[in-house]
Amino acid sequence: MKKWSIIIGFCLLLTAAGCSKDMANRDVYEESGDTINVNNKREELYNEGGSRGVRNVSEDYGFVRHQRSPVLGDQGGTKHYSAIDREQVANIISQLSTDIPNVNDVATLVTDQEVLIAYSSDTKNRNQTADQVKRTAMSVVPRYYHVYVTDDTNLMRDVENLANMDSTSKNARNSVNSLITQMKKSPQGNRMSDTEDENGATQEDTMNTNNR
Repeated sequence: MKKWSIIIGFCLLLTAAGCSKDMANRDVYEESGDTINVNNKREELYNEGGSRGVRNVSEDYGFVRHQRSPVLGDQGGTKHYSAIDREQVANIISQLSTDIPNVNDVATLVTDQEVLIAYSSDTKNRNQTADQVKRTAMSVVPRYYHVYVTDDTNLMRDVENLANMDSTSKNARNSVNSLITQMKKSPQGNRMSDTEDENGATQEDTMNTNNR
């Protein structure tokens, strides 16, 4: 009897281990199809429902590793762009921009595809400062974003007013495009690359915008 008890117990242990492994695999892929491994799974950093306040500064390094889903054709990983906290990104860009010499006040709006930055400055080289502000924003947002800047302080209120709209608001896109047209009258800095203009747009991007 004792021998049979040991055998049954061993079988149950193997079954439990198998179930645990299967559940772990399902848990890893059930949300987006990708794995995500982080060094500190704090809710306020990795959950959309977490705190919207400024994240606490720590001495830890930040590490994230993503792996593509093993399921053929699964595009779940593209959903991570929808999780961007645009207000938090705008906050980071504004804070970093005020560290740039001669930049005193910064208003930043982050849409689903652009960053609009209006700032006050006492710089003697407007184009250089515009380039610094723009590249600061570019370093924060995904690379497909386009960044527009202006040192016309009269447009700061316009940038702020757009914050009351969202991508589903009536005429939101027209309002954003109209403001971008006004902002581009100010220096935009240097071209981002041989294939991208001053705002990070390629020729293909420009054609798509004109066809909207």
